Amino acid sequence: MLGVACAACVAPLADAHGLHGIESSPGWTFDGWVTAPLLVSFAWFAIGHMRLRRRSAVAAAHRASAAWFVAGWVVLAAALVTPLHEAGERSFAAHMLEHELLMLVAAPLLVMSRPMGIALWAFPQGVRRALATFGHGIGGAWRMLTAPVAATLLQAAVLWLWHAPRLFDLALADPGWHVVQHLCFLGSALLFWWSVLHGRDRRLGVRVGCLFFTAVVSGALGALMAFSSSPWYAGYAASGLDAFGLTPAEDQQLAGLLMWIPGGLVHAIAGLALVARRLGIETEERARAFD
Repeated sequence: MLGVACAACVAPLADAHGLHGIESSPGWTFDGWVTAPLLVSFAWFAIGHMRLRRRSAVAAAHRASAAWFVAGWVVLAAALVTPLHEAGERSFAAHMLEHELLMLVAAPLLVMSRPMGIALWAFPQGVRRALATFGHGIGGAWRMLTAPVAATLLQAAVLWLWHAPRLFDLALADPGWHVVQHLCFLGSALLFWWSVLHGRDRRLGVRVGCLFFTAVVSGALGALMAFSSSPWYAGYAASGLDAFGLTPAEDQQLAGLLMWIPGGLVHAIAGLALVARRLGIETEERARAFD
């Protein structure tokens, strides 16, 4: 499915480039600032997983964590390394798909893997203890950032601020700011998904409410783009690119739909999954009480 989604955005863009002779087809991105962290993170987790698996009797749980991590890592790499990334520099719709993959797919998959506990096993025992002590020391700040309401508001602020025309055009024009933009999107999404999936606040209503609020906030931004008759971003409007056979305004409207509809569906499905999980737990508890 991921490959199909990427191809759906990249292939028409390549055709448009070939027809109009503007630029060559988008290629793969092997920027060291992107590929090096990806490779290091994968090796770090893999070494920790192998060491922990040799010492643990609950291998099935670690296999599940590894599967979630690999799935999230693959989506992350697909968003940042495949031709989709370069296509996003020419088409807002492709750029939006890249952001959606980071925030709505890669982030929750990585959170479900709970990677840090496993990755720590890549270090010697003394380093693990030092890092664990450091983790306890910043526990208060971590709990504050991963409180559902705080994490939700932080992600909403990041989303709206970085889609302000001045900041978005800055990210389009400067590779360094583009990296910062992606880090803000991914980091805030990781905090948000951790807060609703693993956060200390176990009140179901709060976490489902945060998912609903996020769907509304991101959907509103997407709807504004979808119904806008003129492009917001000078970086795309000035390029004169006829992406997907669309005008810059139509390209932006497609990007708005990508933010509006898939985002709402992902958050709604996550909310329903949380409710279903809670109902399943309560059913099991009642069944055990009658045994």
